[in-house]
Amino acid sequence: MRRKFQGRTCARATRSQTSPEIECKSEKERENVIGGEKMKENKPKILVLFYSMYGHTFRMAKAVVEGVREAGGQPILKQVAELVPEKFWSEDVKKTKELMKDVPVADPREDLKGIDGIIIGTPTRFGNMCAQMRNFWDQTGGDWAIGTLVGKPAAVFTSSNTQHGGQETTIVSTHITLLHQGCVLVGLPYSFTEQMTVDEISGGSPYGASTIAGPMGERMPSANELKMAKDLGKHLTTIAKRLAS
Repeated sequence: MRRKFQGRTCARATRSQTSPEIECKSEKERENVIGGEKMKENKPKILVLFYSMYGHTFRMAKAVVEGVREAGGQPILKQVAELVPEKFWSEDVKKTKELMKDVPVADPREDLKGIDGIIIGTPTRFGNMCAQMRNFWDQTGGDWAIGTLVGKPAAVFTSSNTQHGGQETTIVSTHITLLHQGCVLVGLPYSFTEQMTVDEISGGSPYGASTIAGPMGERMPSANELKMAKDLGKHLTTIAKRLAS
């Protein structure tokens, strides 16, 4: 007997046969079936794509990676290419770049392929994503044209110098790009109660995780902010698993 299985016509073993295996036309797509249920590893690949000049977004990105891993996903950490000429780098920028030297630079024409979700980290620049992140997305027209990210979950985290320095507008304006790519937007629901604290200065909103760097960039992410970044990674990975099931 023949049946449709994941869009392909497959030959199913008859009841007299002992093997429960479904034989599909594509050997690559063969999956074992026990009791009619698919048995496959569900370990989504989540791209954590970020830009960081002073290390704040990088630290948040590492917390996101921890969350993805804890939720059973496969995190792929990559940074977008720098646009600021090195001659303009301050000593603090140079130190940060040294810390990130082993993080691969993302290829906008290749790295969106084969992933199951994406989490973007960008510092705010006048209420929007930074130019370096914009430069990456402006080169993804090929994947947009073929719908590479359609139906894939996507989330955003950010940093700013002050409490009201454009965190929410940066996340929401980044969502617009992700909607054009066909992504399923993922925020940080109020069930993650760290964002509701009034006991300390803290980033975080239902739109995504965030950190406050201070006027001179002197403040690194707090434990509360890192917890939200980690939870964002876990939350999106859980959703990616559900979408893939």
